[in-house]
Amino acid sequence: MLAMNKTGILSLALIAFSTVAILSSCKDKRSTGLEFAPNMYEPIAYNPDQKNPNFADGKTAQTPPAGTVPVGYTRFEYPNTMDGFHASKAAVNPLEANEKNLAHGKQMYVAMCGPCHGVDGTGNGHIVELGKFPAPPSYATGNSSRGGLMKDLTDGQIYHTIEYGLNLMGSYASQLSPEERWQVVMYVKQLQNGQH
Repeated sequence: MLAMNKTGILSLALIAFSTVAILSSCKDKRSTGLEFAPNMYEPIAYNPDQKNPNFADGKTAQTPPAGTVPVGYTRFEYPNTMDGFHASKAAVNPLEANEKNLAHGKQMYVAMCGPCHGVDGTGNGHIVELGKFPAPPSYATGNSSRGGLMKDLTDGQIYHTIEYGLNLMGSYASQLSPEERWQVVMYVKQLQNGQH
């Protein structure tokens, strides 16, 4: 009889536990339960495209104050003009010419410039082979659209072109950091000499 009472008590406890578990799982399915760090799910800040009552014009995304520079931004001191291009002739590559910089420059060149300029710098990239765009001039033998030979472009002039773009080539300032631009310049200098 004692064994029967223990079995009955265990059975009753199991039935009670199962009932509680079933009933608690049937509550509102939309509830997420407890949240850890709810500010990660419900942002406090305004989104850039939201109206914002804190500013007179009601916009969240404000134009930065004049003269400010974003964190980590390196300003190229030569403007995007023909005079700026000619003045950039004086700019010198600040990076040390070593295997690491040259290898990274080649990697960036192949990824960013190679589709148009070709891996060897002769203007035979994949985009050109499609036949929809004219071939850019060869670094070793071509003429620059700004006058002179491509092989005579200085470090600063190549950097200026990467920074601002030219003709069908857009700016690569948002794709390549200043250091990567100088590394690409280092590799283009090799292509000007017919090395790759």
